[in-house]
Amino acid sequence: MGTIIQYLNLLVISAILGPVASVPYHQSGFEAAGEGVPEGWKTWAARPEIAPRTFVDRGRSRGERGSLAISGNGNAAAYGGWECNIKGVEVSKWYRFSAYYQAEGLSYEPLQVVARLAWETPEGKGAGRPEYPFVITREREWTRLAMDVEAPEKAAGVTIQLYLQNAPGGVVWWDDISFQPIPAPGPRNVTVASINYQPGRKTGSASENIRHFIEVAEKAVPGKVDVLLFPEGTPAVDTGILYAEVAEAIPGPITRQYGELAKRKNAYVVAGIYEREGAAVYNTAVLIDRKGKMAGKYRKVYIPREEIEVGITPGDDYPVFDTDFGRVGMMICWDSEYPEPARALALKGAEIILMPIWDGDNTLVKARAIENHLFLVESSYGSPTQVLDPDGKQLALAPKVGMAAVATIDLNRRYKDPWLGDMRARMMKEYRGDISIQRPDYVK
Repeated sequence: MGTIIQYLNLLVISAILGPVASVPYHQSGFEAAGEGVPEGWKTWAARPEIAPRTFVDRGRSRGERGSLAISGNGNAAAYGGWECNIKGVEVSKWYRFSAYYQAEGLSYEPLQVVARLAWETPEGKGAGRPEYPFVITREREWTRLAMDVEAPEKAAGVTIQLYLQNAPGGVVWWDDISFQPIPAPGPRNVTVASINYQPGRKTGSASENIRHFIEVAEKAVPGKVDVLLFPEGTPAVDTGILYAEVAEAIPGPITRQYGELAKRKNAYVVAGIYEREGAAVYNTAVLIDRKGKMAGKYRKVYIPREEIEVGITPGDDYPVFDTDFGRVGMMICWDSEYPEPARALALKGAEIILMPIWDGDNTLVKARAIENHLFLVESSYGSPTQVLDPDGKQLALAPKVGMAAVATIDLNRRYKDPWLGDMRARMMKEYRGDISIQRPDYVK
C-alpha cells in the first residue's frame, strides 16, 4: 500500500512541477535548459556573495555528452553547486550512491570536493542526518565517490548535493550520477580475543616466554576466533634479557612460533616483539595470517624515554593491512598518548586498531576509538585488556592474568549519533589535513 501511495504522490507532483526524478536514479550527460540549468537540477549557495559559478560543460563528460561543472571563480569563500531531489525512498531500505568527478586547481581535494545526501520527509522537511560519501576509487582520469546508505525514519526522498568548497582556483566536473536500491548488507562479524598474560617470573629465554604466552592463549580461548592479540614486548617481558638481545629479523624464530599458533587456531595473530635490522632495533607489532605467514608489521613510531635510553629506533609509517574480514591497523603502547597514529590509520581506512601495550592511560585509549570512530582492541600488562567499540564502550574485558577479552564485533554496523550523524564519514570529509601542525620555533 505504501509503495502505491508513493507512486500516486509522484504522479501528482509530476503533474504540477513536471518530471520528477525517482529511485532508481541514474544520469550521465547533461544539457542546459532554462537559465542554463539541466532539467531536474538546481543550483545552491548559502548566500549569493559566496555562490560559485555553475555551468554545464558539454565538452567534458564520462558517458553521455555534458557534465555538471562548478568553478570557485576566484572566490575563496565560494561554497555551493548542484542539487537534485530524488523521490521514492523507503524507510530502512538501503541505497548505493555513486558519482564521478574530475577536478583541477584544488589545494586539498578531500575537503573541497563535496557530495552530500540530505534525506527528506514527504513534506520536504529534513529526516535523519545528512550522509557524507567518502569512499573513492580512481578510474583513469575520473574519480568515483560512493557510499551505501540506509534511509532513516520518515525519509521519503533524498537530495543529492554536489558542491565545490572554498577552492578559489578550482573547478570540479560531475557526471555519471546514480542512486540505486541495494539489498541490506548482512553483518560482517569478526571475533577478537585479547590476551591478559605476563609470566611474572624469569623464563630464561625469548622462546620460552613465547611458549608460555601461547599456552595461556590456547587455554583462555578454546573456541574459534578470527584474531588473537598479545601484549607488547612478549619475547622480553620478565626475562631480564635486554631488548637488543631478543631482537631478531622478521620473519624469524619468534614469528614462526606465533605462526604455528595461527595455523592451529585458523586465526590471525598480532603480537609485540623486537625486530633487528642491521644496527637498528625496533619495537614491532607483527601480523600473522591464518596460515601462519607474515602478513605485515608495524614499527612503533612514538618512543618513550625509557626505550630511547636503551637504543630503540622509532618507526616512520602507519601502515594498514587488508585481511579476509576487513582492514586493520596496529599501534603500540606510547602511540596511544598522541592523536596522530590512530588518526592516520583511520584516514587510511582501518576498521580495527590492534594495540599491544605495556601499560597506559585508559582515558586516552578510549579517546582514540571515539575520535576516529573505529574498534580498538588492547592487550596489556597494566592497563585494561579490552575490546572497545567506536563509541568507546567496553565490549569485553579480561580482568585477571590468564584470561582473554573476547568479543564478536560487526564491521558493517554504523554507529550514528542522533544529532551529529555518522561521525566516521564526517571525520573523513571534514578532517583538515591541509593545515600543517609544526612547532613554529622550528620552522625555517
